[in-house]
Amino acid sequence: MSNNLIKTVLPPATIGIVGGGQLGQMMALIAKSMGYHVGILDPTPQAPAGQVADFQIVAEYDDVDSLMKLAQRSDVLTYEFENVDEQSLLKAKQVTELPQGVNLLHITGERLNEKNFIRSCGIPVTNFAAVNDRESLVKAVGEVGYPAILKTVSGGYDGHGQMDINGPADIDPAAELYTKAECILEARQKFIAEASVMVTRDVNGKAITFPLVENRHKNHILHTTIAPGRFSQTIHQKAHDYAEIIANKLDLYGVLGIELFVINDHDLMVNELAPRPHNSGHYTIEACNISQFEAHIRSICGLPIPQITQERPAVMRNLLGTDLTLARQLLSEHPEWHFHDYGKAEIRPQRKMGHVTVLGNDIDQLLKSTDMLKGEN
Repeated sequence: MSNNLIKTVLPPATIGIVGGGQLGQMMALIAKSMGYHVGILDPTPQAPAGQVADFQIVAEYDDVDSLMKLAQRSDVLTYEFENVDEQSLLKAKQVTELPQGVNLLHITGERLNEKNFIRSCGIPVTNFAAVNDRESLVKAVGEVGYPAILKTVSGGYDGHGQMDINGPADIDPAAELYTKAECILEARQKFIAEASVMVTRDVNGKAITFPLVENRHKNHILHTTIAPGRFSQTIHQKAHDYAEIIANKLDLYGVLGIELFVINDHDLMVNELAPRPHNSGHYTIEACNISQFEAHIRSICGLPIPQITQERPAVMRNLLGTDLTLARQLLSEHPEWHFHDYGKAEIRPQRKMGHVTVLGNDIDQLLKSTDMLKGEN
């Protein structure tokens, strides 16, 4: 399925990363350890990724001149979040390698495109319909039914830009959302668990998947990841099969996060795609033979990627807001913790400030270890 256009980029070449958050930081750290130079584009001075990179261009993401400067100084360009301007990237592609391409963003950055793409892969997805006014919302409810969730088609994350539509009383208040932006109505699914799987492809276009993991959310934000997920073998196999189909159809390079609903012991549904490494893949840094970040760098640089192995179960716990302060205080009591502090300048409620990963053979024991963090639960 490969387009065979992926170019091998060897150290000490420069990798440019659009976005300077924690995902960019973890990409940069592994790229630096492999001997690459790293440049960052981010509007925040001393952004998490900028702290560990060779240079940072401080500018807004829609600043075309600054993006072109990064492209001109880079041998390969990548991005760490969805909302990058596609037209700017197309210009940048004229002067440097952009292995992930722009089509990946076009599909994953717009929910209607994404749902239609997943459906075109023959993969189960929740019922959905487009909404842009009251009439189309009423029509969508007729197709999708109650309960449902109304979401903006682009932007919005961690629960932002969406509202529940549980009955006729919610139709009028929904105007607050659909009058500001195009929306999608999605049927709310009954599921037994939320899960995710990371997938990438190597230089030969072979899909490589990480273990399927089990995710727990609080206030729409990922709280805990259990790896591997405690699911039936049928579910594990389906997740890997779906990931391969999606990766090949996208002609994927770089890592893609696939969020899923586990409906029962036999049925699985894809919820969302993330065109980059994913929060729920952080456990791979300590638990797998290579991390999702190394896999991402290897993939975009046209290097081989080994089959992924995980020796022992792992639990990853996000540190939100003041959780970070508490974790720092408890660090001396927990030798089993692999502690990550993203170096963000300001602690804010519900903001991802870091994470802790623990490894061992008893998942209940691992969960107990991270339950010490009773901060922003």
